[in-house]
Amino acid sequence: MRTFFPSDSCKESQLNAINPQSWLQVERGKLSKLSSSHKYSSSIESFIKVPEPPILPFFKPIDYVEVLAQIHEEMESCSPQERSTLYLLQFQIFRGLGETKLMRRSLRSAWQRAGTVHEKLVFGAWLRYEKQGEELIADLLATCNKCAQEFGPVDVSQLQVEVNGCSKETVVMNGDKSLKNVNFKIGDEIIVCDRQKIASLSAPFHAMLNGYFTESSSQDIDLSENNISPLGMRTIGEFSITGSLSEVHPDLLLEILVFSNKFCCERLKDACDRKLAYLVCTKDDAAEFMEYAIEQNSPVLAASCLQVFLHELPDCLNDERVVEIFSNADRQQRSIMVGRASFSLYCLLSEVAMNLDPRSDKTVCFLEQLIESAETDREKLLAFHQLGCVRLLRKEYDEAEGLFEKAVSLGHVYSIAGLARLGYIKGHKLCSYEKLSSVISSVNPLGWMYQERSLYCEGDKRSEDLEKATELDPTLTYPYMYRAASLMMKQNVQAALAEINRVLGFKLALECMELRFCLYLAIEDYKAAIRDVQAILTLSPDYRMFEGRVAASHLRTLVREHVGSWTTADCWMQLYDRWSSVDDIGSLSVIYQMLESGGAKGVLYFRQSLLLLRLNCPDAAMRSLELARRHASSEHERLVYEGWILYDTGHCEEGLRKAEESIKISRSFEAFFLKAYALADSSLDSSCSSTVISLLENALKCPSDNLRKGQALNNLGSVLVDCGKLDSAADCYINALKIRHTRAHQGLARVHFLKNDKATAYVEMTKLIEKAKNNASAYEKRSEYCDRDLTKADLEMVTRIDPLRVYPYRYRAAVLMDSRKEKEAIAELSRAIAFKADLHLLHLRAAFHEHVGDVLAALRDCRAALSVDPNHQEMLELHSRVNSHEP
Repeated sequence: MRTFFPSDSCKESQLNAINPQSWLQVERGKLSKLSSSHKYSSSIESFIKVPEPPILPFFKPIDYVEVLAQIHEEMESCSPQERSTLYLLQFQIFRGLGETKLMRRSLRSAWQRAGTVHEKLVFGAWLRYEKQGEELIADLLATCNKCAQEFGPVDVSQLQVEVNGCSKETVVMNGDKSLKNVNFKIGDEIIVCDRQKIASLSAPFHAMLNGYFTESSSQDIDLSENNISPLGMRTIGEFSITGSLSEVHPDLLLEILVFSNKFCCERLKDACDRKLAYLVCTKDDAAEFMEYAIEQNSPVLAASCLQVFLHELPDCLNDERVVEIFSNADRQQRSIMVGRASFSLYCLLSEVAMNLDPRSDKTVCFLEQLIESAETDREKLLAFHQLGCVRLLRKEYDEAEGLFEKAVSLGHVYSIAGLARLGYIKGHKLCSYEKLSSVISSVNPLGWMYQERSLYCEGDKRSEDLEKATELDPTLTYPYMYRAASLMMKQNVQAALAEINRVLGFKLALECMELRFCLYLAIEDYKAAIRDVQAILTLSPDYRMFEGRVAASHLRTLVREHVGSWTTADCWMQLYDRWSSVDDIGSLSVIYQMLESGGAKGVLYFRQSLLLLRLNCPDAAMRSLELARRHASSEHERLVYEGWILYDTGHCEEGLRKAEESIKISRSFEAFFLKAYALADSSLDSSCSSTVISLLENALKCPSDNLRKGQALNNLGSVLVDCGKLDSAADCYINALKIRHTRAHQGLARVHFLKNDKATAYVEMTKLIEKAKNNASAYEKRSEYCDRDLTKADLEMVTRIDPLRVYPYRYRAAVLMDSRKEKEAIAELSRAIAFKADLHLLHLRAAFHEHVGDVLAALRDCRAALSVDPNHQEMLELHSRVNSHEP
């Protein structure tokens, strides 16, 4: 989901207790620091609120690895028509895990392997929706003579429609064989048609003209009462001879379509259907024609209308006509409109509607349609759970309870969280606690179970459950937020900040940033508060705080009054300091302030995009890159930003071309840097290293600031190391360090290591650890330069700082395996796999299972790993070996 999916509070009164004005008074200096503990706590409590974790409308199986493996196994033997639906289920699992890249890859696979035109339409539209704002990429590719296929229209004429027309060779059973023509009278006009050609249009016409009806021996037949005009009948007569429709007015086509349906003229109807399909251009056209398409059972026209609707998502869902068409369609109408892809269509529409407003009536209608479209148990449990979440938000508690119960009965254990929340709302706190306790004792427990149970207990029990939740799934933000707020209430400020910083060290969650902002306000540290709110606005310019009640931009304006202003020189010095200390959030905040002050916006937005990429915020980074392009001060600068946009979206060769175009106009640092970067990535030929070195040297000769020159020196050192030129590489790293490019310590440590000076490499990495604010990767790298005990200590520190880094788990598991502690080794990997779908973790666990002879477990992990990366060669080989039961 793009937007925050809010939860109902167990104590609804708390929702109304948040009053931004209380802290605004503190912020404006109208309230002094309070010495009274009671007054202090109540003052903070008025605006430091931690909302309860929402019941997410996602498919969250107990063992996602098992379900991914089942889906992969089904893909190996299913028909092509079933494959896209399986990829959709794979997408739903990755969505529940928060794996955005894997979600998009599954959607793309569903689109690529679509077995029908309808599936191609739906998944193409879904990809476009997921890539909203990325239309620029398609435009840039077009300038490189390359097409972004998923953005293009689908040729609906490819839709195969079974046509059961009468044979063109007709047999006269009882008619007058001497009658060559037939005269159709319509009003005062006579339309002469070839009798047997008309008879060949359909079985009813054949029976009328050649069978035992009176008309079979009549020259003249009156069709005045059949809602066909003279012009329409002439067009039908021409079609009976030529087999095609010439240029015909849309109204006449609709008239002929209705007539062909009445007289079962399948070939004529199909021709009208296809002709009308090409006339649908706008949403208004589609809304009008879709009614005819459904009424007259015209699937090609319906597909054309559907394509227009989907192309205009999400805006088209603001049109009541469109919503009504999707909401009121019965089973047969859905079949006409979207064929066998009904479940996929309503999955998409439901997601779009929930992002617009999860409480809306149209969201409910689409989810009800999703339930009706579901065929398998997995599809049904997803639909029941999602509608249950929406009913819960709408405070329709009885309906929500029934839906969650149905989802649970089909095996979706996560829906028990919805039942527990409903129980608590209805005053059955103990029952809710027992529900979760029963789940925890009956399955391999997951973090969300303890998190949910913590809501239904107090004191030490709550703390223990939240600690267990973090242990099992450190990606859950609520436990950190609750602990930080609780510590703040006890006036333990530093511990509260340390707690919220734990999660912000590896997961830049806006809700956690907001809480830290509030903590800083409470202690009147306005410099830290302004830093956080400016970082929030960089990530989400329209972000609203206090459960959506106050715009973050407004709060920034208020806090800004208490922070001294910086000159342009001050800003550059602050940026230099923060960049050098690897303080990415601090750097973001400084750049935000610099952008507000004016200056070279293109350059600043570009720097912003680099930081956002480092913070693993690709969508925000792309937005900044597009802004950099928009504010470029020259054509050659704009071409560089276009090159980075293309490179960052996987179009390396096109990015390289943009760099070359920029260099032709002006030899600039950024153009040479981009070309070097793209060339190093796009070419596997080691001979290109000399070209990359030359490009980076050219870049360093061009004007730029030390922040970027340090990066270029660092990259140059890396290429020189790969070429075996260790002394030259060391010089690059030392020069980078002289201009405070702190990350160069890592490169210099590598040089020392390759010169067999492990101790100096360790010391060099220690310097990086001491200087860098974000240093998990530095600890991980240092672990390679010490003995096993120190390595173990460094990797434990990595896991504490950033539990999402997978190398420490793999290392510890390998050590355990070497010590013949197979169960412990597998458990170490399983600990991380429970919350992170990682190829390398699954690969290693599969190999361990194979080693101990557990073929089924190995095969399960292989299949799940291939769901994460279907083209991984080593994984494919292991899967093949395990599948054939080879030792």
